[in-house]
Amino acid sequence: MKPKDYRSDLEPVWCTGCGDYGVLKGLTQALSDLAIAPEKLAVISGIGCSSRLPGYTRSYAFNSIHGRALPIATGLKVARPEITTVVVGGDGDGFSIGLGHIPHCVRRDVDLTYVVLDNGMFGETGMQPSHTAGPTSLSGVARACGVPVVFDVEREAEIAPLVRALAESNDLLFARVRVAADELPRV
Repeated sequence: MKPKDYRSDLEPVWCTGCGDYGVLKGLTQALSDLAIAPEKLAVISGIGCSSRLPGYTRSYAFNSIHGRALPIATGLKVARPEITTVVVGGDGDGFSIGLGHIPHCVRRDVDLTYVVLDNGMFGETGMQPSHTAGPTSLSGVARACGVPVVFDVEREAEIAPLVRALAESNDLLFARVRVAADELPRV
């Protein structure tokens, strides 16, 4: 399958220039490279701009409640271990209300790929700066929680190889993707 075959019929409604487009492009490229059948793929998210991503993929897609994507993905992976499970969320969703779930995923040793799209703001509620707008290191927090493998991504070209590496692993892996406006192109 080609990357475009992993896209649903829905058109993204992100703002022009949003870095989430580049993440979607990198994810679909990685899925194509890995030849993961859509019926063997689940993309789980929380709430926020980045959490629209599951709807734009051909997969089992689920938008959970704010900050709860990891426990829901954990339940899916425990019940259906053969499903490749990718969790996506924003910096506010994953590192505000959802932060406490990361050490529990580490403790449970669940095979998940967790991609956090960090734009440093709460885009859906007026563009207020998020807690990641300052000196907070999401990767450092993930390491402190015990995540075995942590990646930082700054450019679109790094996304597909990263997601491929994450999906081929059997551990909980974390990737922080900096998605500043206009840095990653539209799909």
